[in-house]
Amino acid sequence: MATKLIVGIGNPDPEYQNTRHNIGFLFLDYLAKKIGANDFELDKKSNALVSKSKIEKTSVVLAKPLSYVNKSGDVVGKLAGSNKLKAKDLIVIQDDLDIEFGYFKNSFDKNSGGHKGIDSIIKAMKTKAFQRVRIGIAVRALQKARQQSAKKRDKFVQDFVLSKFTKKEEETVKAMFKEIYERVLLLLKH
Repeated sequence: MATKLIVGIGNPDPEYQNTRHNIGFLFLDYLAKKIGANDFELDKKSNALVSKSKIEKTSVVLAKPLSYVNKSGDVVGKLAGSNKLKAKDLIVIQDDLDIEFGYFKNSFDKNSGGHKGIDSIIKAMKTKAFQRVRIGIAVRALQKARQQSAKKRDKFVQDFVLSKFTKKEEETVKAMFKEIYERVLLLLKH
């Protein structure tokens, strides 16, 4: 069975740790711990933190790109190339502002929905035919912000995605991660 590349989307700088935009990184940390993976190590060629492991009988490469979110495709393209993987071997874990917090969805062969990191990966892979787990981070305040001027809305969205989860939200994230893990197990079988 082919190796699978599981990429979490996020920003590398310390101020982005544990923010909504970095939920992809947070899930990879959870996943690595759950499967007893090796520590993440810097892969200079791809500019990512990488851990190679197995989930059940499938070899996996877990990767956290060290580029910014909107340049994720550069890293994913290099990782796919160096591991001789095709788009069908890719699973991307991302945040999604169009899905209510506490929920997640799978997507396959769909447009980016305006997510710059996904746009970048589609461009690098020359296809959108790869698996995505879209983790909802939307809250009610976001709906109100969308009715404001573009400038006010964009400022709210930027501040929101870079904000940290509350203690109560962290509990929801933990519960979600258990379900997302089960979903990833299913995706690995495709």
